This record gives sequence, C-alpha cells and structure tokens, in this order.
Amino acid sequence: MLNDNRNYDYSTWDFVDRAEYAVIVDWIPRGATVIDLACGNGSLMKRLRDEKAAKIEGVEIAQSGVDFCRRHGLDARVAPIDVAATYAGYADQQFDFAVCNVTVQMVNYPEVLLAEMKRIARHSIVSFPNFAHYSNRLDLLRRGRMPRPMIFGYDWYSTGHIHHLSLADFRGYCAAHGTAIEREAYVGEPAWLARRWPNLFSVVAICQSGK
Repeated sequence: MLNDNRNYDYSTWDFVDRAEYAVIVDWIPRGATVIDLACGNGSLMKRLRDEKAAKIEGVEIAQSGVDFCRRHGLDARVAPIDVAATYAGYADQQFDFAVCNVTVQMVNYPEVLLAEMKRIARHSIVSFPNFAHYSNRLDLLRRGRMPRPMIFGYDWYSTGHIHHLSLADFRGYCAAHGTAIEREAYVGEPAWLARRWPNLFSVVAICQSGK
C-alpha cells in the first residue's frame, strides 16, 4: 500500500525539519535534560543537541529509526511509548522536558503516554494535528465521510491516526487531570487567524504543560 503511515521505515531517510521543531527548540533552555518520545530518526533530537546542548535520549517503536539515531551518535532505544512498562526505569521528574511531537494521536493508550510524561518530567511538550481545523469541518459537511485534510491525504483505513483530537479536547484533558498548560503555539496560515481562533484555524497545536 503506497499511502500508509502506520509503519515508518527510516532506512532511506535523512534528517528532516518540521514547523513544530523551531517552537520546541525555542522553548527548551540550553543544557536541559530531554526525552523525545516517538523520536523517529532523531531529527528533533539532533537539533536540540546541536543548538541547545541538550542531554537527550529518545524512544521509538521503529527499529530503523533507532538504528539511524545510533549511527549519528544519538541515544535511542526501541519501545512503545504508550505502555507503562517502558518507563519503569525512570525516576519521577528525572527529565526537565518530555517531548512527544505529532504522535499522541497515533498510539493506542494516549492517557498512559501523557500520564508518564507528566511523571518523569517537570514539563511536557505535546504537539498534534488539530482535528477541529475548519477544513476538516467543511470536508465532513460537504462529503459526509471521514475528513481527510487532518490525516494529510491518507484514507481512514491507511492512517496511523487513531485518536483524533482537537486543541479543545487536549485542553479539556489537561483540566480534568490537574495539568496546567503553561504555553501554546500554533502552526497554521494565516498565522494571525491561527493565533486568534486556534481551535478553528491551527493545523498543528503545540502545548507545554507542567504540574
């Protein structure tokens, strides 16, 4: 199947850049300790290491991603990020930051992931496609089918996005679990609309939370 993002193979990849990276790198202070959950091939880890001298490690389910990280001197291991046993070796508040970039919507147990991030780090940074984007709303209204804009061209059966959420959903989760959102940023055009009405116009939401 050509258009399928459920099983990433990083064997032919190089380092990549994403719009969220600049925000995340800006938010993390120099020399911070960081764990990158679903680190892929380590593209964000490399930026944090090179630009912020971060002490960073990654967890990734794809062996090819971990192999790529290790070939480039990045510390990563293979494990699922939504299973509590993955975090058994980490002490409470061991890291300054736990990061999960555009992956929370792709795991079976996002509540486990978010709870463990909160436990092992003083701050959590989570980004995700905002499923409430106006293009999704219009697509559902017009076609009466599973909206495709926020699954970025995949079909309902060939996408790893299994827990679609909006910025409003994430804010509601944090409020219900006693998690304070410290700051937010949004990817979307035009930028002023994304800032003014983020649940309607942001393509990707980036949220930093703390205790």
